[in-house]
Amino acid sequence: QVQLVESGGGLVQPGGSLRLSCAASGSIYSVGTMAWYRQAPGKQRELVALITGGGITNYPVSGKGRFTISRDNAKNTVYLQMNSLEPEDTAVYYCNAEIRRNFNAARLPYWGRGTQVTVSS
Repeated sequence: QVQLVESGGGLVQPGGSLRLSCAASGSIYSVGTMAWYRQAPGKQRELVALITGGGITNYPVSGKGRFTISRDNAKNTVYLQMNSLEPEDTAVYYCNAEIRRNFNAARLPYWGRGTQVTVSS
């Protein structure tokens, strides 16, 4: 089995910062692109940031300039540093990773269960 476990969410005031972490564990041969998504109440899940296995990053407009994604390949862990947080950033943040479980297996997407981020004064 493969598990993705997020941590680092919580309550923060507007303008504050949080750092999310997501660790992949289990039967893993290789990890490809890793990403962070978020879903606010009543809204669709949206991509926040992604990072390829080679370290290329991409940020949709909502996260550009305020969010930084990084990864530690030795630990199969991805991070999301979020600065200048706004109330509109309030959502459940989900980790996603493309994982190959063995040499012959296809690369499949896996999801974490999410971590709540609330930005409020």
